[in-house]
Amino acid sequence: MSRDIRVRTFSEWDDPPPGFLEIDFVEHNGGSAAGSYIQSLVAVDICSEWIECVPLLAKSQALVVEALEIIRRQIPVPVLGIDSDNDSSFINETLLEYCKVNHLEFTRSRAYRKNDQAWIEQKNGAVIRRFVGHDRYVGIVAGQALALLCQAVRFYVNFFQPSFKLRGKEKIAAKVKRCYDKPTTPCERLLSHPAADISIKENL
Repeated sequence: MSRDIRVRTFSEWDDPPPGFLEIDFVEHNGGSAAGSYIQSLVAVDICSEWIECVPLLAKSQALVVEALEIIRRQIPVPVLGIDSDNDSSFINETLLEYCKVNHLEFTRSRAYRKNDQAWIEQKNGAVIRRFVGHDRYVGIVAGQALALLCQAVRFYVNFFQPSFKLRGKEKIAAKVKRCYDKPTTPCERLLSHPAADISIKENL
């Protein structure tokens, strides 16, 4: 199955237009993987760093597709592609077929190379862990509470929290020099991007 999904490394993104997402799971298990617990499917738009989060009561292929449908309805730009790690909940016929039917480019990171998903890994800590923490959450009531929290967080972060975005790296001798844009919000990045349709900007 994995052979049917192209590998994409961190360096291959090359400043994509809005709509290409990195996706990942954040586990809310309190440090123990035993039993069932809530996991959040998190998606980050590479171009704008717009973030969406959908809590799932269990990790399954069908629920991943349902969560992606919610994300596609909520995110202000048309989704053009998704990039995941090699979790079996992503690398399967269900998600591959979903992407084919909906004309989404589907790529994956290299195994055991977290830097290939640097955008989502950074947001998992800076946003999801910051607001949700590391406790264990189980059951429908906890899932509903997390869903409400995610709705509040998406507005707060995407519209009101400026952040730096890496524009490039240059190796000088033994050091790496990083160049960043000035801090802006995901909303501001979309409003200023020439590839974002005028109707999207008006809605924002």
